[in-house]
Amino acid sequence: MEILYSSTRDSQKKVTASQAILKGLSDDGGLFVPDHIPELELSMKELADKSYQEIAYEVMRLYLTDFTEDELKNCINRAYDSKFDTKEIVPIKEAEGTYYLELFHGSTIAFKDMALSILPHLMITSAAKNHAKNDIVILTATSGDTGKAALAGFAGVEGTKIIVFYPKNGVSPIQEKQMVTQKGDNTFVVGIHGNFDDAQSGVKALFNDSELAREMEDAGLQFSSANSINIGRLVPQVVYYVYAYAKLLKQGKIKDGEKINVVVPTGNFGNILAAFYAKNMGVPIGKLICASNENKVLYDFFVTGKYDRNREFKLTSSPSMDILISSNLERLIYRIAGNDAEKNAELMAALAKNGGYEITGQMKAELADFYGNYADEKETAARIAEMYENTGYVLDTHTAVASAVYKKYVADTKDDSVTVIASTASPFKFTRYVMNAIDDKYDAMSDFELVDELSKIGNVAVPNAIEEIRTAPVIHDNVCDKNQMKAVVKGFLGLS
Repeated sequence: MEILYSSTRDSQKKVTASQAILKGLSDDGGLFVPDHIPELELSMKELADKSYQEIAYEVMRLYLTDFTEDELKNCINRAYDSKFDTKEIVPIKEAEGTYYLELFHGSTIAFKDMALSILPHLMITSAAKNHAKNDIVILTATSGDTGKAALAGFAGVEGTKIIVFYPKNGVSPIQEKQMVTQKGDNTFVVGIHGNFDDAQSGVKALFNDSELAREMEDAGLQFSSANSINIGRLVPQVVYYVYAYAKLLKQGKIKDGEKINVVVPTGNFGNILAAFYAKNMGVPIGKLICASNENKVLYDFFVTGKYDRNREFKLTSSPSMDILISSNLERLIYRIAGNDAEKNAELMAALAKNGGYEITGQMKAELADFYGNYADEKETAARIAEMYENTGYVLDTHTAVASAVYKKYVADTKDDSVTVIASTASPFKFTRYVMNAIDDKYDAMSDFELVDELSKIGNVAVPNAIEEIRTAPVIHDNVCDKNQMKAVVKGFLGLS
């Protein structure tokens, strides 16, 4: 059955999946959503014997209905190939009776690899399907991981350019070095004086700049996005949770039909929204546990029904979650408003104007699937230390937030259902935070000395992604103020 996509702010205009992928963001500033969430056509028992690639096809074909079987399988096979450092590209590790879905074994050692490695292939296929004449300019803001994963995916891809903005002092040293050493004539990386929300708001403003759009059109260029606001990023993330359930079933950890809980460390809300989509496709998921760090805007929202970004922005040890405007939440707001684009647009206008909004009691009742909580910096560090002492398993800071929140959930609810925690990054990306949490004696070491020590104490090989940047030269040393983003983009594209 064909699925078409419309904007969360105008449900009248319909586009195909490939058109939504190409555009990234709707002209009205809204996000593309499917006209319905499809049901899985194979049972979990049937999926249990399939590979990650095969499960990806069974999920993604239901959403990307204007792709042929050959087109979609080609995208999947080119994305999920030998770039992963484990035979099973998404291992599931058990620790303290909970299952950690390790999504970080790709070329940039973060979960973004899983969805971003396929996006360039979906994008190029979409361009061909729609006879696009323009080169595609990927414009994205990153809180740390999306940037490198997108750069790695699009570097050298003919017919594309990629521009990444990141908060200059808001990512880890390893994350920054991964980005600023990126090769490729079509790549451009810029640090901004500001936080991730500033970068994201600036990118959205550029997408909605009609004057810039005309200049780009005249130059044979058009914007698209690699953030999870792009439906081509969101759909591949749904696969994680179908796969996790299928594998636990195959391993005999759960019975067919038994509900599992899912915990996701959450910033921009894309990853946990994907779990919500999986649940609505028929995956037996009970609670969706939304874990926040000290920037706990989502926790407050789930408790009160009020979204309020008017608060101090905190730089934490889990920078990919240092976000006060969770863009993908808009897709959930649209749904719980009864797919009412007008109501959603009204709330988003209030967010833009006043920095917040409040949902109705009826909408809040639709959030019963979710549980929100947060972990502060002390709790995050304590969880890393506790897990290492108890099991020898080393968590990164984001996964530690999720693990700490899960302990709170169990204490609050006494729910001991089988639980999967999305492990979204390798601890090697955040070595200083992780090693200091385990023992503060490590603080005197350099970043790469810490890498080697982490490898030793965790009994885990240093990932190739880290080895590659040890001595790599800095290629991108661009820095600008947040109000200079347009000029910087025009300069790179030769429009100024």
